[in-house]
Amino acid sequence: MRVLVQRVSQAAVTVDGQTSGEIGAGALLLVGIEESDGPDDIGWLVRKISQLRIFNDEAGVMNRSLIDCGGEALAVSQFTLHASVKKGNRPSYSRAARGEISRPLFDRFVAELSAVLGKTVPTGVFGADMRVSLVNDGPVTIWLDSRNPE
Repeated sequence: MRVLVQRVSQAAVTVDGQTSGEIGAGALLLVGIEESDGPDDIGWLVRKISQLRIFNDEAGVMNRSLIDCGGEALAVSQFTLHASVKKGNRPSYSRAARGEISRPLFDRFVAELSAVLGKTVPTGVFGADMRVSLVNDGPVTIWLDSRNPE
């Protein structure tokens, strides 16, 4: 699984002009799932995201996590995170899991993150054409890949 984490002061996702999820200060999570992903990938990412110290403390140092600061999270499924551009100019998405595999994993990721944070994690609409708006705070953008947990 891959997650692009963006620290935001606000973020929202809309489908057909209707807001499906929005947050204030916290993290926008763009989530890509491949066929070989499973519960271990979800567990690692939920722990890492919830404990990632990317929020400022009283001294202005990035020393607080989503849990520490009570921040919110907005999760948006994004199969294009598994794009390959090794051949030609048209991205290949063959590594991205099909909906029947990725949707249950995405839903489980959201449920587990919600449980750890102690609050609902709003989402986009799975498989829909979405519009994501955000105010990146910092900017802080971090790439996480459960297959390469360095």
